[in-house]
Formats: sequence, structure tokens, C-alpha cells
Amino acid sequence: MKRRQFVGGALGAAVLGAGTPALAHPPEQLPAYDLPPALLPREIDFFADLPPYEIHVVPDEFALYWTLPNQRAMRYVVGVGRPGLYEAGEFYVGARKEWPSWTPTPGMLEREPERYQQYADGMPGGLNNPLGSRALYLFDPERGDTFLRIHGTNEPSTLGQRVSNGCARLVNDQMIELYDQVPMDTRVVLHPQDV
Repeated sequence: MKRRQFVGGALGAAVLGAGTPALAHPPEQLPAYDLPPALLPREIDFFADLPPYEIHVVPDEFALYWTLPNQRAMRYVVGVGRPGLYEAGEFYVGARKEWPSWTPTPGMLEREPERYQQYADGMPGGLNNPLGSRALYLFDPERGDTFLRIHGTNEPSTLGQRVSNGCARLVNDQMIELYDQVPMDTRVVLHPQDV
């Protein structure tokens, strides 16, 4: 069995473990999201043999795992990159920002100028900013900033969807919860898509 199959299978099996729902509490006057229980974060039994305090995004499950000691993990439901825009690989958190500003990448401007040209000079941080309440910036040792992010959103309907330009997104209050746990230089693995 390939490592990818093992990790993917183990991560899938982890969802079946006994879990305790974690409530999403809207801090900082964020709107209260009326999320169904299936979209709330859960602490689960995590059967993959991975070190604690890493982020693993499994796009085919629309899941982000924050690994914990004793083979436990927090599982968040996320939105991921659209087909052709998701980039698998190993990264590290090279920057962390609260209410980050946002500027569309050159690729975004080229693909959809009618949508993004109005923001070519950037957009200040705030609730309607595409990066939401918090962002973890993914870096690669050779490339530096990859322009990939794990970030907040105020659009809960995008969870469990292939909607982004390559980033993983959580609703804002869940992103704040995750952000508060993740230090600089944390290892982040974006697992390959099967589709």
C-alpha cells in the first residue's frame, strides 16, 4: 500500500472514530452561523500515525485536520481549490495575519479579470474580505510565499465545495479557533486530490 493510500485511508477512518462536537462560538462580533452539526468541528480519534500539531488538508473529504497528542485531531470541514487550482504538497506557516488585506494573484487577474480587476490594488481587511478573519500563509523553502492560504470566510455555503483559487477556507469563527492554536513554522500538508 502506498503512503498516500495509507494516509488517505487512515484519515478517512478517523472520521468514523468517536467524536465530540466542538461548538462554533462567534467571537469579535462575527455573525452567528447556523451551521448543521455535520459542519461543526469535532475532536476525533485519529488513526494515522502523524506527529501532533500539524495541519493536514484532505481535499476529497473537504477536511482539515489539526493533529493532537495521543492520536487525536480536530477535524474541520473546509472549502478547497477548484479543479486545476488545488496544489498538493508540504508547506510551512510562514506568516500569520489577523484581518488580513487581500490582493488577487496575477493568475486570478488573468483567469477572471471581470471579477478581480476592481481589486487589483488590494482590499483592506474586514468581514467581506475574501481572506476573512484570519489567514495562515503557506510557504515553501524554495519558493517562499506560495500565495496559498488557509483562511476564514463569511460564506458558510462554500464549505464542502471546490470553490477557491487554491486555498482552504473555514468559516471565520472556526478559523479564529484554529489560528489561535497554530504557531509559525507549523508543517502543513495539502494531500493530493483523487479527482
